[in-house]
Amino acid sequence: MREKVTINDVARLAGVSKRTVSRVLNESPVVAKSSREKVQRIISELGYQPNPQARGLAASRSYLIGLVYDNPDPFFMESVIRGISSVCIEKGYELVIRPSDRTDPNLVDQVINFVSRAQIDGVILPPPISEMDAIAEELEANGVPCVRLAAAQIDEPHRLVISDERSGAKQMTEYLINSGHSRIGYISGPKGLKSTWERREGYLDALRSHDLEVDPDLLIRGAYTFESGVKAGRELLGAPQRPTAIFASNDQMAIGVVNAARELGLTVPADLSVAGFDDHELAAQIIPSLTTIRRPVQLMATLAAQKLIATIDGHHDAASDDCVLNPELVLRDSTAPIS
Repeated sequence: MREKVTINDVARLAGVSKRTVSRVLNESPVVAKSSREKVQRIISELGYQPNPQARGLAASRSYLIGLVYDNPDPFFMESVIRGISSVCIEKGYELVIRPSDRTDPNLVDQVINFVSRAQIDGVILPPPISEMDAIAEELEANGVPCVRLAAAQIDEPHRLVISDERSGAKQMTEYLINSGHSRIGYISGPKGLKSTWERREGYLDALRSHDLEVDPDLLIRGAYTFESGVKAGRELLGAPQRPTAIFASNDQMAIGVVNAARELGLTVPADLSVAGFDDHELAAQIIPSLTTIRRPVQLMATLAAQKLIATIDGHHDAASDDCVLNPELVLRDSTAPIS
């Protein structure tokens, strides 16, 4: 078996130092043209594939991107990882994943220790970790760039990619209103999250813009779980004047509402329209398939990785562009006009 080609082999055959090879790999302008061409020729002849540590010699980088998360939804995290990984592969970085517990009082110190031990070049923070200002501020204080995925403007543009979830929730509510529904139940997320606030405000914006009364009895607090959707659905559907549509602020709760409706002998959508938010993988698989709002999670993660690497590379102008993405209404079988 042929031995793996190393940076030492390239340096020896090119007659240069390992640092010079690393500078060529990092496209440093300080390398003479003749040396650059010789190193590039040897790399091509040997089929050398640099590893992140070797590339870091010249640039004082590890070529490692950290992902710190605390999100129980595996489908969401799969999309995030896929989006970041596509950029890492293109740019020659590696992704290091660090699960966390946002309720841990020592989390900020844990994140900084992780970054220090692993020599992470930059960090991407998805929600709900991204909403913790203390982590972003401490990373910045330690000279570690980060980019946050969020539902609202919570930071400077170079550190932020936004999904406009308020407009997404308004779009869904207006669709239900235009389908003839005026009593629309709403199940919010847990207290304290930006997504909970933004989605609820979108729902309320739509009611107000159509001069519909905001009935507090139609607003129920959920927890972004199937079980909380079942519980909220039972409460809304057990009322003397039940809603004709229920908009749950995530798909797992919406699926719980469908379950609660079946328990009561109601048919979706003939007796009740049900809508969700996120376009969870299960949304297209349940019966009836779920009308929802699709968040562009993978694209958000891709843009976040591009922003982060641009910042690491010193291309601050490229990283400073506003990134606000609009969610998409996805119509399926769980909603229908009032007949």
